[in-house]
Amino acid sequence: MPEIGQLIETEDRWEPVRLLDPLGRPVEPAAEYFKDLMAADCSPLTPRSYGMDLLRWWRYLWSFEIEWDRATREDARDFTLWMKVADKPVRVHWRHRDKDPSEILVPMSGTRPAPGSPNPVTGKPTIGTKYAATTRAHFETVLRMFYDFHLDLNTGSLLVNPFPLVRARRSARVNAHHNPEKEFWKQRTGLYRPKVPKRIPRRIPDEKYTEVFAGLRSHRDRALLAFWVATGARAEELLTATQGGAKVGQQTVGVIRKGTRDYQELPAAPDAFVWLRLYQEEAWKKGVPRGRGKALWWTLRRPWRPLEYDAARMMFTRANELLGSNWTLHDLRHTATFLMLDDPNLPPVYVQKILGHKYLSTLDIYNRPTTDDIITAGLAHHARQERKKSNPPPAPPAPAYKAESLNVLFGGPAQ
Repeated sequence: MPEIGQLIETEDRWEPVRLLDPLGRPVEPAAEYFKDLMAADCSPLTPRSYGMDLLRWWRYLWSFEIEWDRATREDARDFTLWMKVADKPVRVHWRHRDKDPSEILVPMSGTRPAPGSPNPVTGKPTIGTKYAATTRAHFETVLRMFYDFHLDLNTGSLLVNPFPLVRARRSARVNAHHNPEKEFWKQRTGLYRPKVPKRIPRRIPDEKYTEVFAGLRSHRDRALLAFWVATGARAEELLTATQGGAKVGQQTVGVIRKGTRDYQELPAAPDAFVWLRLYQEEAWKKGVPRGRGKALWWTLRRPWRPLEYDAARMMFTRANELLGSNWTLHDLRHTATFLMLDDPNLPPVYVQKILGHKYLSTLDIYNRPTTDDIITAGLAHHARQERKKSNPPPAPPAPAYKAESLNVLFGGPAQ
């Protein structure tokens, strides 16, 4: 599919992103939808995430010269099928854009796993060449909500939603026959929504975490990693911390929560503050801005800029490459959660508040056995079976009466 049009980020607080057509003109239906999202107090990251799905859909419409409000269910069906079989576009790094493809060095075979195959270190599947089920499910949900929004506004000549609900549940009331003794289950689902497998969170083993920590290049990166594992904060949440928000005496760091945008102080480990102090002493000598209201995390080179999520992610990716692993920054949050839940003296409701979850039931995903736990338990079972084979238990004694009882009963010889 031709990569025409673009989604750009703006400096406008109320319109963080803008979808442009091939001629550089704003796509008004998308702009109206973005404004509605911002009015609903969504995060600025939400329009960007939704905008990528809208851009992909509009490129399909532009390619076949279909008006957005004239798209039919067959168009939605065909595009959904295309996403199942099409390869994702390959992004060329900006350093290689002016080079001939033959001049770009390609890693030798065997140095990294094939796309979509499990990583030999972590066991997590690598990023594949096809669109993942989660991406296709997100796309279907966004487009269905987008068309529902414009149907309510009676925009243009739009009559039906090309992304309908499942036929059997289209007109029924949600949870019409719900049993109050059981949990609610989702009855409203899209007709073209794929089945998404349930993900089991993974923790980074202690020995591997030590190797990743040793592969970092600066005190700033070590402090970041220590705070992520100590607080369980999301990657982008920790980057919102200020220098005044890191309170060594109280051993807490203040962050802005992703969903509610509330300020919350999180407890951290003493080691994290040791690495933070080493980083600050080094950074202030170089001229990094200093002040209670200034950002806590900065770039390592001039011009000094507050550290952003993409730069932090690349830092962790470089550390992963040294080990050949594919852990993500969010796996650090999972690791912190497992460590807190393993402590019997820390109630789960406190863990919920530290992580910033709305419901305690969100922690249920950590009660499921992980792949590593299943393998470890299975190997222990086979080891016990081998020990039974090599050391069989003694045979039980043959059934018989005791000689003492027979002597008492029949008057046997005296002892």
